[in-house]
Amino acid sequence: MTTEILRNMLYQSIGTISSGSRLFHVDVIVLDEVHYLSDISRGTVWEEIVIYCPKEVQLICLSATVANPDELAGWIEQIHGKTELVTSKKRPVPLTWHFSLKSSLLPLLDDKGQKMNRNLSLDYMQLSPSRTDTFSGKRMRREKRKGKAEQGVDSIASFSRQTQLSKNDINSIRRSQVPQIKDTLRQLREKDMLPAIWFIFSRRGCDAAVQYLEDSNLLDECEGVEVELELKRFRNLYPDAVRDIATRGLLHGIAAHHAGCLPLWKSFIEELFQRGLVKLVFATETLAAGINMPARTAVISSLSKRGEIGRIPLSSNELLQMAGRSGRRGIDDAGHVVLLQSPYEGAEECCDILFSGLEPLVSQFTASYGMVLNLLAGAKVTHKLKEPDGSKTVQSGRTLEEARKLVEQSFGNYVGSNVMLAAKEELTKINQEIELLSLEVSEDAIDRKCQEQLSEAEYAEISDLQEELRREKRVRTELRREMEFKRMVAWKPLLKEVDSCNLPFMCLQYKGNEAVQHVIPAVFIGKLSSLFAPRILDMVNLDALACQNNEANSDVGDITYGEDCKPAYYVALGSDNSWYLFTEKWIKTIYKTGFSNVPLADGDIPPQQALMELLKEEDLNWEKISDSEFGSLWCMEGSMETWSWSLNVPVLSSLSDDDEMRNWSQAYKDAVECYKEQRTKVSRLRKKITNTKGFKEFKKITDFTNFTKEKIKRMTARSHRLIKRIEQIEPSGWKEFLQISKVIQEARALDIDTQVIYPLGETAAAIRGENELWLAMVLRNKALLDLKPAQLAAVCGSLVSEGIKLRPWKSNSYIYEPSSVVTDIINHLESQRSSVLDIQEKYVVKIPCELDGQFSGMVEAWASGLTWHEIMMECAMDEGDLARLLRRTIDLLAQIPKLPDIDPQLQKTAQLASDVMNRAPINELVQ
Repeated sequence: MTTEILRNMLYQSIGTISSGSRLFHVDVIVLDEVHYLSDISRGTVWEEIVIYCPKEVQLICLSATVANPDELAGWIEQIHGKTELVTSKKRPVPLTWHFSLKSSLLPLLDDKGQKMNRNLSLDYMQLSPSRTDTFSGKRMRREKRKGKAEQGVDSIASFSRQTQLSKNDINSIRRSQVPQIKDTLRQLREKDMLPAIWFIFSRRGCDAAVQYLEDSNLLDECEGVEVELELKRFRNLYPDAVRDIATRGLLHGIAAHHAGCLPLWKSFIEELFQRGLVKLVFATETLAAGINMPARTAVISSLSKRGEIGRIPLSSNELLQMAGRSGRRGIDDAGHVVLLQSPYEGAEECCDILFSGLEPLVSQFTASYGMVLNLLAGAKVTHKLKEPDGSKTVQSGRTLEEARKLVEQSFGNYVGSNVMLAAKEELTKINQEIELLSLEVSEDAIDRKCQEQLSEAEYAEISDLQEELRREKRVRTELRREMEFKRMVAWKPLLKEVDSCNLPFMCLQYKGNEAVQHVIPAVFIGKLSSLFAPRILDMVNLDALACQNNEANSDVGDITYGEDCKPAYYVALGSDNSWYLFTEKWIKTIYKTGFSNVPLADGDIPPQQALMELLKEEDLNWEKISDSEFGSLWCMEGSMETWSWSLNVPVLSSLSDDDEMRNWSQAYKDAVECYKEQRTKVSRLRKKITNTKGFKEFKKITDFTNFTKEKIKRMTARSHRLIKRIEQIEPSGWKEFLQISKVIQEARALDIDTQVIYPLGETAAAIRGENELWLAMVLRNKALLDLKPAQLAAVCGSLVSEGIKLRPWKSNSYIYEPSSVVTDIINHLESQRSSVLDIQEKYVVKIPCELDGQFSGMVEAWASGLTWHEIMMECAMDEGDLARLLRRTIDLLAQIPKLPDIDPQLQKTAQLASDVMNRAPINELVQ
């Protein structure tokens, strides 16, 4: 039973005070994966089930990823009755954590499982022979150019002692250890760790991985024959549900499982996996919950995934949910979790997330139209109840105060009342201490301590030198900016001279978090122009304007650009299959070698044009990864079409230093010399200060100051965590409840004062949907009565298409357009929708009113009887997306015959539409 249906049954159970109704024939409700209470889209329903559940019905809540079970148990006991908390840290099948490098699979943790395996540290990896040879060779080449070849490395140990790895070298070590998919698969097979679920956070990534491995056979002869027979049987039953691009991999025991696949096909893959006929499944993280597909091993490809605001790190809960798929009870002695080395994420970052602890459950409770109507509704305007003696009585709903008591039983309010006070008290103490400590590290306080502990002569000498040092540092900063600017200007003629027949390799660089230097091998595509990418150019121009406004308020001196010196934006494709958008500021090196820009065959377009065309087809999902006054560095994930290009971008260690393009201008060389001289001057001043007579006492003061600043930093971090926690547990719900009740009153769905519910309110109270009031308004509209079943389905599809998208990488594809009748109805409903949005805005209610006719033609085509093969031919949608849209439409159509006060003609049409649409291959389960 879905949580929404259960919630509606509970609404009916408590719908009115005088009804005396209850939840019949139910003794126990089991809420598996109760951590969904923290889910922003589903959390409210889960909380409502607990709040409205009759006390005589037992609740059982299960989860493996709840950090605050005592708070959850306390809340349930307060509103539902005696509750017992049962916790266990013992896993039926223990987990073993591994880390995959290019040439080996190592334990992620030490023998005690409390720290990272030291063999995965950068200090250890730099001593591996292959890495030492690489760095030694590069160092020898540099020394040879300087005439110092005789200072070569004698051994691994001496190399380690003599060489301090730069941040570029650290990134180079990591990049050299990144395993290909085949490397990790080989390791899994060697250690008998299949079957496995391999989590990749994009549909395209899952499909690309299957195609990449489709020649790797994981099945023996008998298993291969059995899969072939099962596939033949499935094809006979559901010919339209077969995913042809995936059959070759499937016959070798490899499959993909994600939201872009049909439910029937996913069920088929799950069945084969459970039977051991699929050995490796590439899946998105949605497989981590709610599906019975345990494996021996879970492989997690990355510690971050793409969100609405760019790349976001995995939470510990998400990591553990995916890891929890490993280990089959009664089959495996241990489950295995394999994390992969990536160019910028290593074993250290894996352990940081793993040891960060579970995240607490956070209430997502919000009011809805259905909630308000079901709690407040009293007598119906259409009829009154009759007593046995024939007299009429008015059915009474809850008062606002009674409704408030129910609403304020939310988990968030419970946590707030018990935890908020303690958190606020601690926050107050921390802020007071930070304020006192900040006074101790102010310039005046430091100056006062110096005067107290130094003699007058010592103080005057150090004070004068410190002031001089500050002046020289400001000069050094300006000279460094001037040097960077001259370096950028020096790149411009080199970029203009790039041969049109060659796309050169290059290296981009930037500093990430904690000032870690990152280097990116890439292939240069070309200069960004309004002709090739006007939308991208508009994006960077708007960003540049915002940066200029910010810099106008700063103390940094301006650099005047000539027209020829102004930073320009360029495009490159990185070896990590990401697009990069950059100015000259981010270029470290350009090489003479690269891809040939000559068409591969007659009639083909050149690679540069082909890549630019691919870039134009991408969504604008750019993420700014670094910023500067000389322009920003942007990144965006590439597509399956760019993947093969990125694989051919060489690692930096394989490129010769002799191939670097370095034709520096004299102005840049002069700027470098000036900057070096100033840097030397600053160093000498610092040394001069250390030689002063009072420096020993002065250093004690500065050391204590630095220690205090570190303490303030730690306390500030704790303060921010407390503030975040307080924001999470801030009591909420009742304010939104009142705002929604005002919208309901103005829309004449319910009279709040008399609690009389109108027909519109009756319909809205019975609907399952995101905006029940809007759905009721549409379904009660007389314009729908004359629609044919397929047309009604198309209109309903426009109400439930949230999150459904076109796939831009599917070139030369299309979607069906709706009929003129459907278009006219949707245009007619748009004015009604605007009225609802105006009322919602008036009372600050932010519940979406979905109406999008973009995909209505696809729904109409399916409801008109087109086959799946016909509708998906050259379709610009993924099969899974279309199936999900059709299932949502069927769900809404199936509700209409059961809704109160809906015209019988519309109910009959909806039933016909639902019946004709609910056919293979979008049926939920394999029969």
